[in-house]
Amino acid sequence: MSLTAPRDNAVPGSRGTPPPRTPGQRKRALGLDRGAWFLLMPALIPILILSVVPLLYGLSLAFTDSQAGRTAPTQFIGLDNFLDLRHDSLFWESFRIGLVWAVSVTALQFVLGLGLALLLNQNLRFRWLARTLALVPWAMPEVVVGIMWRLVYHSDAGILNKTLGQLGIIHENVDWLADLSYALPAVIVVGVWAGMPQTTVVLLAGLQNVPIELREAAQLDGAGMWRRFTAVTWPAVKPVVIAITALNFIWNFNSFGLVYVLTQGGPGGQTRLPMLFAYEEAFKYGQFGYAAAMGLAMVAVIAVLLTLFLRKKLKEDVEAAA
Repeated sequence: MSLTAPRDNAVPGSRGTPPPRTPGQRKRALGLDRGAWFLLMPALIPILILSVVPLLYGLSLAFTDSQAGRTAPTQFIGLDNFLDLRHDSLFWESFRIGLVWAVSVTALQFVLGLGLALLLNQNLRFRWLARTLALVPWAMPEVVVGIMWRLVYHSDAGILNKTLGQLGIIHENVDWLADLSYALPAVIVVGVWAGMPQTTVVLLAGLQNVPIELREAAQLDGAGMWRRFTAVTWPAVKPVVIAITALNFIWNFNSFGLVYVLTQGGPGGQTRLPMLFAYEEAFKYGQFGYAAAMGLAMVAVIAVLLTLFLRKKLKEDVEAAA
């Protein structure tokens, strides 16, 4: 004999079926409650005015001939800015430098951040102090970081030249930020130092979510340190790794303040990232429409690269799960 009543005989409001919803309840379930929208308006209005509207205006400039100091009205020129951009060798050279910068900084941030996160995840004395000190570079403004490292790299009074000279590694001072061979590597070091803490924090949070029972079980089965990492730790933190790597690549490619304070794109354009190039076109030469087209082109290319990267990672995960 069945202990439950047939569905046809269920009473509205009983456990068998939910009670019918009123039109107001259906609207609230769909997120259409006017009261909720009214409460959100104080937060949405500043976002619309300060973020969405300037973004849409900047995108519209990419299809115009907007210039600083021009008396004639701005005209719609369609894709002319993008056609000119195809043949701008200086822009594509800056784009290449930006990719070198973004890939190098992102890769080094991940490797060093993962190593530091693994270390801080151990049961060490004064671990709380080490975790606090690891966040110091992240808490410093980019301008302060740039000025500090300019002093470190100073050719005459910099601590780097002095230390390397005392160790006998160099015999004359090196102008790290003005030398064509050393400028980009020197800036990459600063980018890694400034951005590594946030990578460390995110990876440390992922490591702390790995069940300790799994690691202990693998250790009891005789798995070594590397085997425990590859079989237990890495699969658990891989989604976090993919997320922070993609975000770091976007942030690093769009870097502006740090490199601007360090080199302003010099020497000879060796550190002129795409954002610096677009900034110069807009605010140094007054080509607002052309600079907006650069920004839109960069967004499109980076979106394609990230899509390919994420699709590859998702495909690998599906194949591994199968």
